[in-house]
Amino acid sequence: MKISHIEHLGIAVKSIEEALPYYENVLGLKCYNIETVEDQKVRTAFLKVGDTKIELLEPTCPESTIAKFIEKKGVGVHHIAYAVEDGVANALAECEEKGIQLIDKAPRKGAEGLNIAFLHPKSTQGVLTELCEC
Repeated sequence: MKISHIEHLGIAVKSIEEALPYYENVLGLKCYNIETVEDQKVRTAFLKVGDTKIELLEPTCPESTIAKFIEKKGVGVHHIAYAVEDGVANALAECEEKGIQLIDKAPRKGAEGLNIAFLHPKSTQGVLTELCEC
């Protein structure tokens, strides 16, 4: 698999509206997109730092994986996403061959219309890892 860059860092927040002032007013970043990803039960906000994005993740219901994450671990870094050049499906196949536990067996649509898939933190040194198509 060829990783070209860190696509984004996912940060779990209870409320995008409450979190944005820190990122915009203190860090000087600008939110350029807010959207809801219905099938993931999450609302996202994106900010850019150079070529890397920060994705704020707000749960839209108590059953959301983000809500469960916040309940268990609190707000903070949720995942790291890497841009893969050879396609998410190919990257998943390569990871599975190497014994990595997959959360997603096939790519699915994520925020900003990207094809994505997640690798289980049990086999990625404790870090929830997302693969994204460039």
